[in-house]
Amino acid sequence: MTQFTRISIQQAAALLKQSPVCLADIRDAGSYNAAHVAGAYHLTNDTLSQFTQSVAKDTPVLVMCYHGNSSQGAANYLVSLGYQSVYSIDGGFESWRHVYPFTATV
Repeated sequence: MTQFTRISIQQAAALLKQSPVCLADIRDAGSYNAAHVAGAYHLTNDTLSQFTQSVAKDTPVLVMCYHGNSSQGAANYLVSLGYQSVYSIDGGFESWRHVYPFTATV
């Protein structure tokens, strides 16, 4: 059985430059709306069905949470749904925001 891979924010940034790739942000709506990586898909229980219909199983999926812990469970779940290349971003958004650009909503 395929498993997800834990990657650093630097590895994630490099993967995001490739196409196609999907960045799934699993943080709560308030946090996502306040600031998120440009182009990130807000993946929640409510958007999961739409996500699985719109993102092909062979598209690499990077999962981002707050600190890189919850993303591991979500990444494992996506693997169980048949996604072939799934990555959990160590350090999550908190690490990302100190190094890379993101979208902020005021």
